[in-house]
Amino acid sequence: MQYQVPQFIEIEDKIFGPLTLKQFIYLAGAGGLCLLFFTILPLYVAVLFMIPAAALGLALAFYKVNDRPFIVVMEHALGYFFGTKLYLWKQREATQPQVAQAQPGATLTTLAVPKLSQSRLKDLSWSLNIKDRSAAGVVDAPRTGFEI
Repeated sequence: MQYQVPQFIEIEDKIFGPLTLKQFIYLAGAGGLCLLFFTILPLYVAVLFMIPAAALGLALAFYKVNDRPFIVVMEHALGYFFGTKLYLWKQREATQPQVAQAQPGATLTTLAVPKLSQSRLKDLSWSLNIKDRSAAGVVDAPRTGFEI
């Protein structure tokens, strides 16, 4: 018995003429928003709001970045801007101890730069636990080799 295997599953169906359903919804939403601005606001103010709304609708419907839809790019940008960030700072090792400038009546002292941790094991355990895996719902798989 032969079965037909669907091909071109990445391509969306054209429902409204040359437009897909998503493209039609983006353009209809932008057009409706422009119509709302045109009816409520004076013309010179409405045009200031209509241009960005129409540009966003056109970008959502047709613009692609690296063959990915613009909505995905916007989602990732918003996730980056409003998501939590982890900033790490790696201190450079000083080749010579720094000496404070002598002021009249003051003694010279050397500045000792403390290390961030006392053992490599603490560094390793900290780097493995940077993100809270239980909050993301990720279950740890059994590990092989050295475990902390």
